[in-house]
Amino acid sequence: MASRLLLVAIASAMALLSSTATSKDDNKILQPWAPDCSTADNYTAGSQYKRNLDKLLAALPEAAGDNGWFYEGSAGAGPDEVFGLIMCYADYNATACLDCLDRAAAGITTFCPGSRSVRAMYDACTLQYSATPIPSTADLAVLYRLTGGVAASPLRLANSTTPYTDSWTMYGLAQCTRVLNASECSRCVSGYAEILFPNNTGGVIKGYSCYLRYQVGYLDITMPPPTVAAALPAPGPSSSSKTGIIIFVCVGSILFLAFLVASSMWLLRRRRRKAKLLEEAMAIDDEFDEETGPKQFRYGELVTATDIFSDKQKLGEGGFGSVYRGYIKEIDRHVAIKQGRKEYASEVTIISRLRHRNLVQLIGWCHDSGDLLLVYELMPNGSLDTHLYGNMALPWPLRHKIVLGIGSALLYLHQDWEQCVLHRDIKPSNVMLDASFNAKLGDFGLARLVDHGSRLHTTVLAGTMGYMDPECMITGRADIKSDVYSFGVLLLEIACGRRPPVARTQHGDEDGEHDVVHIVQWVWEFYGRGNVKGEFDAREMETMMVVGLWCAHPDRSLTPSIRQAVNVLWREAPRPSLPARMPVATFLSPPNALYYTSSVATSGRSTASAPDNTVVSNCFLKFLDIC
Repeated sequence: MASRLLLVAIASAMALLSSTATSKDDNKILQPWAPDCSTADNYTAGSQYKRNLDKLLAALPEAAGDNGWFYEGSAGAGPDEVFGLIMCYADYNATACLDCLDRAAAGITTFCPGSRSVRAMYDACTLQYSATPIPSTADLAVLYRLTGGVAASPLRLANSTTPYTDSWTMYGLAQCTRVLNASECSRCVSGYAEILFPNNTGGVIKGYSCYLRYQVGYLDITMPPPTVAAALPAPGPSSSSKTGIIIFVCVGSILFLAFLVASSMWLLRRRRRKAKLLEEAMAIDDEFDEETGPKQFRYGELVTATDIFSDKQKLGEGGFGSVYRGYIKEIDRHVAIKQGRKEYASEVTIISRLRHRNLVQLIGWCHDSGDLLLVYELMPNGSLDTHLYGNMALPWPLRHKIVLGIGSALLYLHQDWEQCVLHRDIKPSNVMLDASFNAKLGDFGLARLVDHGSRLHTTVLAGTMGYMDPECMITGRADIKSDVYSFGVLLLEIACGRRPPVARTQHGDEDGEHDVVHIVQWVWEFYGRGNVKGEFDAREMETMMVVGLWCAHPDRSLTPSIRQAVNVLWREAPRPSLPARMPVATFLSPPNALYYTSSVATSGRSTASAPDNTVVSNCFLKFLDIC
């Protein structure tokens, strides 16, 4: 029907042209295709708006010809100002372009008399004018609905429509081969959508894996027929007895019934799982709706920002998914975009409500394609572990600055926010550094909210071996002291430049073999001998390591709160007095069990070269290489 109406409209217009083409000026009129002419608040002949419009239309062809076949401008001022735009399509030659520029501007008011707002398309160019500035973005909502719909469809096929003008509709179709999963299909269609995006009237791309088409005007779509299970072949002549046939039919019926039951159960579980995911997504949206900070991004925006999630944009691979570098034009900002479903609800609901200079800022989120994506501020200097163990060692002032920053973040999480936030995974790879090497704590995938003074009871271990509180590993109960323990290990690691498993020489060994112990035990041995020293700022260095031992104290009743630890680091409180020998954990036996549970490498032999424990003062000076 729409096609017939279009033909009638064109035929009528052509008749009008033939009947009025009696002068030289009339021959300049060019027929637009389905012009969008406003009908409300029309201008009148002789009005100021009409004079401004005539002035603008007369200037557009020459202005566009001198500006690469595109021009956007206005004429007049105040309430009668007219805004206009004209552009040639690149798939026509220069002659057709210049002819379209001239004839479109000259004849548009013939087809839209009195209209204050007009959008017109021709074979070689497009023309628009309005009483308000021309919008800077195309209305391609249908493409983004297709991107999400095709991924959710079992047939990997989706069609959609959206109003284009008062009288026209945009139709769209997206289709993938059914071997693609939802994420792959969505990514393929999104990539095509970004390629077609500059053309806001229609386009088509056919690929081996997916297909995308949209246009203004009716699009005839034929859905595939439903799949039908292949019927059993009809039995031919046989000498089998009727008894055998009956047994075959009975067994087949039972197997078919079992198949139906199994299929029904599978479909039921799948529907329940989808419903649960939908509820989680809606809960997350509700959480965001209450906030003014993070915003929702369209999937296509993030596809464009990351160059279709290309490998060259990948920053790393985390425990929950990949992280990509991207640039979002809308906010003029470089960002880090993290993929992953498992940590999404926890990370979103917690960090979106937190505001602190030493926490990585969550900018926005997206889950309208089936993928769950989090958009963070980009940390140009990456994570702390790449600098602790890279080619260039961090100077002491930066290390001290980083420690104070993370201490400030934990103080906010544990005591200064409305609820207590347990991070549960404090380690160098989760400490991010901005362009000025300011430390920001990130990755809240394991974080949990508890009331102040409460503990989290769980039967699932969460965290990284070497940084986890040994008592939490045994009892399954996490609290703020679990984070304080991890903070203590982090302090020792930053001060010493050693990972939690540390090689320790066995005295008397002539073959150079050594033990591997936890960094807490290793530093405590130096502390007991009075060898915790350095030549940069000896007091700051010694204070950092003593506070680290204090936070990782085996007796939980003697460990500090994060505020007490930070006060000592800021020299606002005296350093604690610790025993020369490391105490035995009160909840474990035998005495050395603390190190069998808190490190990935806690006992045994290694063939690596052993440090000389008799020379200590210069060892802490170098940070990265034990003498």
